[in-house]
Amino acid sequence: MSAASPWSDLAPRLGSGLAMAAVGAALVWAGGWIFAGGVSLLGGIMVWEAARMFGSAAPLAAAILAAVALALSHLVPWSLVLPVLLAAALVAAGQVPRDRGAFLAFAAWILLACFAIVLLRTGAGLACVLWLVLVVVVSDIAGYFAGRFLGGPKFWPRFSPKKTWSGTVAGWLGAALVGLAFAPWSGAALIPLSMIVALAGQMGDIGESAMKRRAQVKDSSAIIPGHGGILDRFDAMLGAGVLATLFWAAGLLPGAT
Repeated sequence: MSAASPWSDLAPRLGSGLAMAAVGAALVWAGGWIFAGGVSLLGGIMVWEAARMFGSAAPLAAAILAAVALALSHLVPWSLVLPVLLAAALVAAGQVPRDRGAFLAFAAWILLACFAIVLLRTGAGLACVLWLVLVVVVSDIAGYFAGRFLGGPKFWPRFSPKKTWSGTVAGWLGAALVGLAFAPWSGAALIPLSMIVALAGQMGDIGESAMKRRAQVKDSSAIIPGHGGILDRFDAMLGAGVLATLFWAAGLLPGAT
């Protein structure tokens, strides 16, 4: 039996990727409650996937609670945002029969990252979120092709056996090019910041891979052809989004206050 081609997943990845890009671009462009509602829905689906991975007795209830908590997090006072999101994660963790601590951390990270991305769109504006999305997408594409063309040593084989150093470095370089393109908007400092945000995205990817290994599953679900689940596609965006929001809050990125 011949070995599977390293490009066998390219066609479904490309098709589903274009579809997601179209929907994502529309949501980002719309902003406001349309964007917040879309992210809340995605957050609920990601918690559902995580709950299923860890054998939850009520994954659908966890998803609904997560989506509602995310929607409420943009209505309640700042002092209540963290309690609302953590409460949803805690309730979901109560239905998990094993590794409750790991699941709680995983679910809390998903919810906080989703909140941060909506906060970035609301506070920093359209250009900042477009920059973030392009950093993640371009670094992912560059890493995908460089890893398959060049191969070489693995970046972190314990948690992500497919990631190579060649793909990782290519991802950083791709992110640097995005930063260069946006430099007139924010200045040359955006180039190294883009590379750091790309690294945060790669760590988000590896973190989700570690959770899948812990739960002994290959994909978070089979919702997206060629990609697996929503978590498999948005893990890097969650990691990158948190750090980008922290950079904006620290005044390192321009945008509305």
